[in-house]
Amino acid sequence: MAEATPNATTPRWTILRPHPIQYAYWTSPHRFNVVPAGRRSGKTELAKRKVVKAALNPKASKFPDPHYFCAAPTRDQAKRIYWDDLKAMFPKAFITGISETELTIHTILNTSVSVIGMDKPERIEGSPWDGGILDEYGNMKGHAWGANVRPALSDRLGWCDLIGVPEGRNHYYDTAEMAKTMVMEQGDLSEWGLYHWLSADILPKSEIDAAKRELDPLTYQQEYEASFVNFSGRAYYTFSDENRQLLSYNPKAPLIICFDFNVDPGVAVVCQEMKLPWKEIKLLPEFGTHVLIETEVDVMGTGIIGEVHIPVNSNTPAVVNRLIQDWGRHEGNVVCYGDASGGARGTARVSGSDWEIIRDLLRPVFGGRVSYRVRPANPPERSRVNAVNTRCCNGAMVRHLAVDPRKAPNVVKDLEGVRTLQGGSGEIDKRADARLTHLSDALGYYIEYEFPVTDIRGVNRMKTTGR
Repeated sequence: MAEATPNATTPRWTILRPHPIQYAYWTSPHRFNVVPAGRRSGKTELAKRKVVKAALNPKASKFPDPHYFCAAPTRDQAKRIYWDDLKAMFPKAFITGISETELTIHTILNTSVSVIGMDKPERIEGSPWDGGILDEYGNMKGHAWGANVRPALSDRLGWCDLIGVPEGRNHYYDTAEMAKTMVMEQGDLSEWGLYHWLSADILPKSEIDAAKRELDPLTYQQEYEASFVNFSGRAYYTFSDENRQLLSYNPKAPLIICFDFNVDPGVAVVCQEMKLPWKEIKLLPEFGTHVLIETEVDVMGTGIIGEVHIPVNSNTPAVVNRLIQDWGRHEGNVVCYGDASGGARGTARVSGSDWEIIRDLLRPVFGGRVSYRVRPANPPERSRVNAVNTRCCNGAMVRHLAVDPRKAPNVVKDLEGVRTLQGGSGEIDKRADARLTHLSDALGYYIEYEFPVTDIRGVNRMKTTGR
């Protein structure tokens, strides 16, 4: 990557191995970049060069005194990662001052670069910033970006790269998911970009093989493949990025509403059966070479186009009123599925059963167009989970379920985050994260009702319960 150098360099600017995704990150058009990449794969090196290049480019900012930062979870860590390298990367002729106390370099262009520890995120406040790096972002405090860093960039519309190795499914995961959705929706026009590469792209094969021998599979995936792994078994393990698609709403087609009765959070899932926007990529011979041909695949399936997610102090009327607010003008039929118990907690104790409340609230809006399909008793948990997994991807590798991450982001989190009990036989771990399981439970009631997993004779295992 010879392009990753400013016009004036020092011996510290060595030539980097060409890599297409690294180059895409280096030339990113986005203001904010999320960069989960494997250990020792060059992400921090590129980040250092981006900051120094900006500080040596008078046109990088429209302000007369540009300020840039390189931050890590603690001051000692930030100093160890950045300080000596930054001093070596600036040509001496450009440096007018170095503060070892404040860890700041000043240049003849009236620019400065500071090294900052984020153990106290308020350190970044006060001075307006033109750009910077948050390194090992997954180990920083979850509120630091929104409460401290983002506001400090606002005055000058500064840029920022959030880089590092994932740390499970924490705030770094949420930020990457948000960036992924925005890129999917807006492309290069998105304010956020997402760049991901593996350690195996950069490190010698012998080092990768040694890491595979020394680490368990999940730790290797996190550290060297930069995957946001869940360290307990995923309940909905067939759900993947391929199930995330941008979907269209049909105001005349049946609207399916799935309920699970809960207080924190109050939830519902909204979906329609539709032609899913799958595409198939084939490698075909043509004119003595091979070309990639992308064609649409005609697959009907469940498209999740909306959700209700009220984090705290919710109840059934609040959920239904939100549904009416969002979907009350729907022109087609409405079909409701959900928990057969009717909600043992919350509303049912004081206002009658939750299903009675739903009927009373929806009847004036949809009249005779609304119907209910609820089993006499809930199916076994494993039946629901198996049905959802099969809908996400069956044994023939066909996917009959898609979620629009713009319209149902918490459904995505649920399907990716729900875990099974360690040492169990596939039971959902309801205590692992109180925010999870409710949306996927609601969806599962519908899918198990309409698309149950059958036994080897093709017989519905839940047939005896009736419909």
